[in-house]
Amino acid sequence: MPAVAGTFYPATAKALKNQVSDLFIKATKNPETDVAALIVPHAGYVFSGGVAASAYTKLNRKAQYENIFIIGRSHRKHFNGVSIYPKGRYITPSGEVIINEKTTSQLIEKNKFIYYDEEADRAEHSLEVQLPFLQYWLHNDFQIVPLIIGSDDPSLCIELAEALKPWFNDENLFVISTDFSHYPSYEMACKTDAETAEAIVANDIEKLKNICNKNNNSFIKNLLTGLCGAAAVQTLLHLTHANAGISFEKIVYKNSGDVPEGDKNRVVGYWAIAVNRLNSQLNITEDEKRELLKHAREGIAGYLKNSKYPPSESGYSGILNEKYGAFVTLKVEGKLRGCIGRFNPNMPLYQTIKEMAIAAATRDSRFDAVSNKELSNIKIEISILTPLKKIDSIDQIQLGKHGIYIKKGLSSGTFLPQVALETNWTKDEFLGHCARDKVGIGWDGWKTGELYTYEALIISE
Repeated sequence: MPAVAGTFYPATAKALKNQVSDLFIKATKNPETDVAALIVPHAGYVFSGGVAASAYTKLNRKAQYENIFIIGRSHRKHFNGVSIYPKGRYITPSGEVIINEKTTSQLIEKNKFIYYDEEADRAEHSLEVQLPFLQYWLHNDFQIVPLIIGSDDPSLCIELAEALKPWFNDENLFVISTDFSHYPSYEMACKTDAETAEAIVANDIEKLKNICNKNNNSFIKNLLTGLCGAAAVQTLLHLTHANAGISFEKIVYKNSGDVPEGDKNRVVGYWAIAVNRLNSQLNITEDEKRELLKHAREGIAGYLKNSKYPPSESGYSGILNEKYGAFVTLKVEGKLRGCIGRFNPNMPLYQTIKEMAIAAATRDSRFDAVSNKELSNIKIEISILTPLKKIDSIDQIQLGKHGIYIKKGLSSGTFLPQVALETNWTKDEFLGHCARDKVGIGWDGWKTGELYTYEALIISE
């Protein structure tokens, strides 16, 4: 039975439908993507409902899921392990949501730490408040697997992620239920929540742990926690950290001080974040290739003429409207004339290409800005990137296939995959030049830095 109907959200079907409908109407609109997971807040709808609705707009309304895993951290009871409601259904004013008993029984049978704790489940709100959004937004019936994590034990997050790995595929959706900072001032919440979100979208478990520990031990006035569902989010990162086929996308941030009912002196923060699946083959048609090259050239020409970025456009579909990292390289008679890119864009690909083309022409510090006179002699090359994949050994690098990204402290740098072919460097030279010439940490600096690989689909005039 519902625990927070009438408090966190309306208790009658009509009132609930009206409120949720209004939240979706006012939500930040986002292009649908192939979503593997969503990070969604779970406060009262008047405070966090708009952010939650913005998250769910990422889902295809006609999607059919084998399971929707809803994962939260227990708010009512500390216990060892993970509680799972094993069979039956959840009830909301919008109707019933069925438990996938086949999946829950498999998880219980294979994992001693997963069991049903009635006391933890009875009054827990973090899973329940997600259901009316799913019931309203999805056109097809769905079944859920509700999981409540009993503690912040890091080893428990690893165990749970290992247990869930067989289901982390395109047949299932994962909903991670969490709010962010609890009770600091408005300004401090914005700062703290931005840092936490950056660690999440970087897919960096250790960075997230460090930030959570810092927040939990900080002297920030009234800060109780920076992430109440940290265990659920860390479980997600254990599922995603070595997966090159996904990328994180920040959708929208607000906190309780953004609504009239809130108090800016004491707020709770809310992020909506999506984990999108990307096709590692980066399928693209010839027409789409020509369109991207057109955006790049027209973007440069327009900026050189007016010193203004061209206005945003709409109406695109396919890969042009998806969010991929990309670099734009400019060459004159085969020699580099500028190159700038972005790994984690917050805009559609066509817009990223246009902005990176303008940046390569005007803001590459190694070169003077491109002039109108020389634009006709410039050839444009676009590299569309797969997500970064952290590696533990340079044996995982294939020259010509993989680009490298090296990070050490606040310094970072990259070489695109084609650089190794153009220079005929060995793997040691590829890494050494990147570490010394791009990152600035010395020839052998890569040995103590973080190493990432990625692939690129290359389009050129």
